[in-house]
Amino acid sequence: MNPRAAVLVLAAALAFDTPSPAGDWPQWRGPFHNGTSDETALPQSWSATEGIAWTTPLAGLSASTPVIAGGFVFASSAETNGSLVLHSLDARDGSHRWTRTLGRGDLVIGRNNLASPSPVTDGRRVFALYATGDLAALDTAGKVLWTRNLAKESGTFAYMWIYGSSPLLLDGRLYVQVLQRNPPTYKHAVDDRPERQSFLLCVDPDTGRDLWRHVRATPAVEESMESYSTPVPHDGPGGRRILLVGGDCVTAHRPDTGEELWRCFGLNPKAQRFNRIVPSVAALDGMVFACCPKKGPVLGIRDGGRGDVSATHRAWSIETITSDVCTPLPYRGRLHVVDGDRKEIGCLDPSSGAEIWHGKLPVTSILRASPTGADGRIYCLSENGEVVVLAAGDEFKVLSTMSLGDGPCRASIAVASGRLYIRTASKLVCVGAK
Repeated sequence: MNPRAAVLVLAAALAFDTPSPAGDWPQWRGPFHNGTSDETALPQSWSATEGIAWTTPLAGLSASTPVIAGGFVFASSAETNGSLVLHSLDARDGSHRWTRTLGRGDLVIGRNNLASPSPVTDGRRVFALYATGDLAALDTAGKVLWTRNLAKESGTFAYMWIYGSSPLLLDGRLYVQVLQRNPPTYKHAVDDRPERQSFLLCVDPDTGRDLWRHVRATPAVEESMESYSTPVPHDGPGGRRILLVGGDCVTAHRPDTGEELWRCFGLNPKAQRFNRIVPSVAALDGMVFACCPKKGPVLGIRDGGRGDVSATHRAWSIETITSDVCTPLPYRGRLHVVDGDRKEIGCLDPSSGAEIWHGKLPVTSILRASPTGADGRIYCLSENGEVVVLAAGDEFKVLSTMSLGDGPCRASIAVASGRLYIRTASKLVCVGAK
């Protein structure tokens, strides 16, 4: 190939997003948007003195999961001085590369603060979102490319427990979900705008400008309008779509326009006013899975159809295991659901909802981090910093348990280049070979 042709091929390749390179964890739920990785030779056990590649302090508490790409680690934090920051570390040794302040605010409600959304990266740029509405793009050297504030544009986010959705980067577009209460009756959400809309926003990652904004209506009321989940892409029978959950239903949207293709109710059968939803949906083999709030059942929904598919596409519902916070893990043809309050995990047949196994996790505290699947194992993290490693097989089998301490730990475990990245209250721990 001559040099000019090679340049043209490279330019064409860069015009489209390609799957994240092996070894990266570019978004909250990883390279496949479902909490799994193809990485192998991962550590199964370690101790305080063996198996730790590095440990780096991170100023500021956050449930934000770190993202890793191209040898860089990015993590959001809310510092005690009110700064909302993005950190960049060197993945090799954990050394600090830079820290940028991208917003201001010190609101804390319950277990949530303003830095819960996880950043996303394509290896060339990183995008950070905070519950203040501050959205920013930076290059990997820390140069700010653009900023905007979504809350100043359309109203302070109206959530009882503070906004917590992470952005989605997909096929050259950046998506932000805001499914919120209307009217905004919470004291911390009241401003000069009396009304709020719930919407899915599509942003040009190069400029920060809107490509489109789809208003997502719901018959839900009060707190049941609120969703802390993150948009999930899925390639189903009808092609690629973006899945949202909240406002008592699951909806599927076209990625290019935001048009709603179908919606399925059933997440709030008693029409409760306080059924906010936290877990994102999961998808596998043409099925979509949603966890009803507050000990409600897990629903299996067949992807496809048009309009309201509640009566035609709800395939199954089970109550033996459920999740109020942790997002389910589809891994190796099975669906794994963590009940963080009861400290239990169940493995389900995704096509029928039949339970394959169910077990009690050997931890002393509740779980708020979502499980991670990689190398034939399932990694779970409790709020007290206890890591449980399970076999992803036909029976409940605990392979090892370790305690990092330094709670509260609410960020999910990330996997990249043969290592685990575990965020505690005050540091980032990299487990694996040095």
